[in-house]
Amino acid sequence: MNQEQVEKSKSVLVENTFKIMRQVHEDTIRILENLGAGFIFPRESEERKKGDILNQEQVEKSKSVLGENTVKMLRQVHEDAIWILGNLGVGCNNLEILKQFQILEEDNQAIVYENRIYIMPDLAERCLKTVPGIAEFFVPRNSFFIGGTAPYIYDDAAGKGGLSPSLGHLIRIAKTAEKNKVVAGMGKGVKLKNEILQMNIMAEYCSKPLYFNVNSDAAIENAKAIYAKRKNIMAMFNLTRSPLQVNENVSDSFVKTVKAGLPVFISAMPLAGVSAPYCYNGVLAMTHAEVLFGICTAQLLHPGITCIHAGYPTIADPSLDYHPNFGLISHNLANILMAHLNLMLDIPTCQSAGMTHEAKLTERSMADTRMGHALCLKYGFHIMRHSFGFLRYLTDFSFAKLDTDISIAQTVTPADAPEIEMPVYDERGMASVRQTGANMYKEDSLTTVNLGKIFVS
Repeated sequence: MNQEQVEKSKSVLVENTFKIMRQVHEDTIRILENLGAGFIFPRESEERKKGDILNQEQVEKSKSVLGENTVKMLRQVHEDAIWILGNLGVGCNNLEILKQFQILEEDNQAIVYENRIYIMPDLAERCLKTVPGIAEFFVPRNSFFIGGTAPYIYDDAAGKGGLSPSLGHLIRIAKTAEKNKVVAGMGKGVKLKNEILQMNIMAEYCSKPLYFNVNSDAAIENAKAIYAKRKNIMAMFNLTRSPLQVNENVSDSFVKTVKAGLPVFISAMPLAGVSAPYCYNGVLAMTHAEVLFGICTAQLLHPGITCIHAGYPTIADPSLDYHPNFGLISHNLANILMAHLNLMLDIPTCQSAGMTHEAKLTERSMADTRMGHALCLKYGFHIMRHSFGFLRYLTDFSFAKLDTDISIAQTVTPADAPEIEMPVYDERGMASVRQTGANMYKEDSLTTVNLGKIFVS
């Protein structure tokens, strides 16, 4: 035996053995991470081809305004959201929705386990490809809406809120939306008890694009009748309760509305520091995952149906007992970033900007509106709701603020936007997701570490 070759073979074998051992260690770590998240699935997302479903022209536009590193973060946010759907899944008790995914188990496109739906990456991306793109949608880019649903009216003369909205209030909002060019469309604005009356009044007084809730069979039939006459309405659903649980109060209506072919406006509101990690990419990924679940469900029920990604990442403010602070620069920026990810995916998208934390019309509330609108104009978006008339927590609707906000929107320019430092990817965001999963994030280590360091004005 050639002893020289024996020694060479030994060295090669030893080296290869160490390589195998290192890979075994890495695979073990991966398995443990996935076990901690609650389920094990094949191969992480980074081993898949990335960017296949992205609009490359929009990618370059986003890079030009956000910077290459922030766009890189957004691309990873999409991958992280896909990971969340495949490894954490979404809890669901709706039998029709469960059935749609159970059908796909045989082809390994989804897994349904103990009433939790796990969506495989190929299925998620296949469903995204069947959503009609922005060019086919009836709302142009850079559109501000009177959106949201305030339960009360603010009495500007008396200086107090909590008044019950009336039919007259809704008509006034609809007429204001109709006559002002800066307003591109409207949601409900205020909530009336009769949702059919509400949508009919909106349709009668405002010809611009509308979205409203549809929570009964009668409301679905009424919405279908309106849609037959005008093709610019959307049925709004908060299909998920954060984190990662189907809202069973609306799931039946969602299924019926999708089957009826109405465009669906799929909203989700994870709260950074409460139901999502306390960093930009963490809350964006959780928001994106929840809306993607709704989009996948809609596309399985009715392939090719129009879906509007209406997820708006929101930030808990510890100084407000972890309530959301809508007046933060960070709130506007997070929503602009969410919009850009969806623009790159070429799906219609509606976020939230231009709001305030003020309880009445003040100099600060006007400054908040100008800041939010200016940031949107500077960086670009598709649709922004809550941009006119809303006060703290979206609880009260102020007509004085509505008029003031419209005046601001008519004069604001991108030059009015404050200088901001664009965020980059924080690896700790997904570490928090793996550790905390579909639970609350108040005690998560990232929340305590990042308090006062990000999401500040």
